[in-house]
Amino acid sequence: MSSTLLEVTRASHEEIERLERLIVKDMQNEPASSKDRLFQSHRVRDMIDTITTTTEKLIDIYEDKDNARKDEIAALGGQTATGTNVFSAFYDRLKEIREYHRKHPAARVVDANEEYEELLKEEPRIEFRGEEAFGRYLDLHELYNEYINSKFGEPIEYSAYLDVFSEPHKIPRKSKLTRQYREYLKNLLEYLIYFFERTEPLQDLDRIFSKLSTDFEERWSNGMVEGWENDNGENGNVPTQHAVIDLDYYSTVEELMEVGPEMLKEALGALGLKTGGTVQQRAERLFLTKHTPIEQLDRKHFAKGSHRPEQNGAPVAPKEADNSKEIALLEAKLRKMCELLHEENVEKKQALTYEEMEAEREEEEVQADTESDDDEQQIYNPLKLPMGWDGKPIPYWLYKLHGLGQEFKCEICGNHSYWGRRAFERHFKEWRHQHGMRCLGIPNTKNFNEITSIKEAKILWERIQERQGLNKWRPDLEEEYEDKEGNIYNKKTYTDLQRQGLI
Repeated sequence: MSSTLLEVTRASHEEIERLERLIVKDMQNEPASSKDRLFQSHRVRDMIDTITTTTEKLIDIYEDKDNARKDEIAALGGQTATGTNVFSAFYDRLKEIREYHRKHPAARVVDANEEYEELLKEEPRIEFRGEEAFGRYLDLHELYNEYINSKFGEPIEYSAYLDVFSEPHKIPRKSKLTRQYREYLKNLLEYLIYFFERTEPLQDLDRIFSKLSTDFEERWSNGMVEGWENDNGENGNVPTQHAVIDLDYYSTVEELMEVGPEMLKEALGALGLKTGGTVQQRAERLFLTKHTPIEQLDRKHFAKGSHRPEQNGAPVAPKEADNSKEIALLEAKLRKMCELLHEENVEKKQALTYEEMEAEREEEEVQADTESDDDEQQIYNPLKLPMGWDGKPIPYWLYKLHGLGQEFKCEICGNHSYWGRRAFERHFKEWRHQHGMRCLGIPNTKNFNEITSIKEAKILWERIQERQGLNKWRPDLEEEYEDKEGNIYNKKTYTDLQRQGLI
């Protein structure tokens, strides 16, 4: 019966009020663990999103751009094209209701409270990686690999990267004005935002970033952005004294070559000219700008995609300034996200002490026990089948297929039992068998596969040693000697003939 516009309006208001009560009821419950707190936050976030969507629909109805609401109200009052007839409108509406119930005789009133109460028991699906430990740690391995393989990064350990990734102001400004660094910043910020939305769904990031952008614009205009301060006045312009060479001090190309290839390359890059070639070619290209305005230089001297500066020796780069401002804003957002994500999210499991790891493991075990006690039931397993990944016995056909009823004992492993052919074949490469072979002083090679007896292993090792002994170097028989006449003898024969005085 919610076909009319007024009924849709009433039902939408009712849904909003019911969701608001559910949010209050859910927030009054104290979560037992961090996992429950995360589920609660996502439930509330979903209900808030539903309220927002429903409110937007109500706004469209109340704006009444097509006058549908106005016409419906007028129709309820009996206003028609011929005049006002209240009784006619009443009986038409009554006829419509009776017709509806005649077509749907089994229609009943549904208690919506029961349906909405189920929302409080729902466990939203939240995607976390294994390293993130359900929102307790950041997984920055991909970004760490990108950092150490970049020109602006340095080869450091992952634990050290966790300390420096939130300090972009320590990176030289020259390295920041690259596409690689900008893409790295965007990827890092995108991951931190995605992680924050999963762990803190009730926070309003748009409002936080809006306030941050306003504050950033003010500090940028005053030249007070950390890591982008400029002695020449305005943020974003790279100081030219490090990049542009004063050509008034040089009278020849040979004198300019003494500056070095790197300085020449930086000066050419700052002017938008090509930076390749030998030292002499770079010096000649740069020396052209001493007597010729850079606007009048041949286009072949400029790098692809570069723009011509307005003055010689003083590059004007509005695009570069915009890029600098964009990168500085990304860095400001990165620092803000690192403030919101506390240190416990940045810690790595390897950085925890043994006591902290034990405490976490005990907490997880206690939580798992409490969850399993609720729906724990006795498992019927008369055949003593092994348990599967779901905690239930595996099917009997699978048990027979893998031959898990066959027992294989290995004397080298200390008479340890292996069930199934697959486990038996795999154990020859595992630590237990390797340790047993090391104790016997025998290398664990493919020759000893399928051998489980200590006696057989020793016999085979002796045979291998004997076989290897036949191939050893024997100088008496294989070392060759030559007499004055060119005859070849082995060492033993040559020595005997020499003693006899025949040679």
